[in-house]
Amino acid sequence: MKGRQIVLDGVAGRKAAALMVDGALDDLLIETDAPAPGTIYRAVVDRQVKGQGGVFLRTPDGGAWLRDVKGLAPGDAITVQVAGYSEPGKAIPVTGRLLFKSRYAIVTPDAPGLNISRRIRDEAERDRLLEIAHDTLGEGGVGLILRSSCAGADADEIAQDIADMAAIAAQVTQDSGRTPEVLLLGDDPWALAWRDWSDPAQVVEGDGTFGSTGVDEAIDAARGAHVPLGGDAGMFVEATRALVAVDVNTGADGSFAAGLKANIAAARALPRALRVRGLGGQITIDLAPMAKKDRRVFDDVLRAAFRADEVETVLAGWTPLGHYELQRKRARMPLSEVLK
Repeated sequence: MKGRQIVLDGVAGRKAAALMVDGALDDLLIETDAPAPGTIYRAVVDRQVKGQGGVFLRTPDGGAWLRDVKGLAPGDAITVQVAGYSEPGKAIPVTGRLLFKSRYAIVTPDAPGLNISRRIRDEAERDRLLEIAHDTLGEGGVGLILRSSCAGADADEIAQDIADMAAIAAQVTQDSGRTPEVLLLGDDPWALAWRDWSDPAQVVEGDGTFGSTGVDEAIDAARGAHVPLGGDAGMFVEATRALVAVDVNTGADGSFAAGLKANIAAARALPRALRVRGLGGQITIDLAPMAKKDRRVFDDVLRAAFRADEVETVLAGWTPLGHYELQRKRARMPLSEVLK
């Protein structure tokens, strides 16, 4: 099917949301047993780790790790937000910079100021949004980011969204408790789909819709390592304990340009392959053979592909052995762990 579909159903008794683009699985969110990113805790400092610039915290869901922080002592209470998923056996990664996200607005209590998404370029529309924001917040000290989904949206809906997020932010930041507690739960997959997949799409929901729309079949394929790249080319995306290894192959194509074609196809397909598999951390790409002069082309295609991906990814570059390395935020739990 051509176009975008947002499919809301469940997998193995868990809430799940899938984004299908032109009949292919483009993104996948599945509920997990771990604390969802965005969850806000009142945590208590457990112990400092000298030399690593961070502290271990106690939360209702277990130990957490807060890096790059100073001036805290054991027993201090602090408000933190879950920043991603941890590796098995490690502490929950949290941050002290709170973000309150909704479909139209992001409220930033620690960063005053008003910003509008750069994707909204029409000056008249930007002026309209500024007026809505000022009328809603007045001269409040909180920061506000208006998301790209605001473009063309109803003014009353935007204003209500801003007001709701600002009220939640005020309630959380005024908390004065001293014991570990969950102050705000992170969004589940259905709420995340509504919040983040804001481009126009057909919404399909209900029991069995994953089967009727081809999502179940796509999930089964994503549980494997192989990603077809067209023709005989393909890549294998496999997670090890230390890193994610990506191996690009040309298959039976022995033409002079086969390596470059396979590598360009892999660069375009990699963000989607990582998203649906929930993979992050260190990523090493073993590319198909190509001339060194073609590395610039590959670099440009890869950067363009990840520019459209919302998960924070650092393109570290080439290694002496000719591999390409990336560092990607663990924003999702690996599909292999969610669906064991």
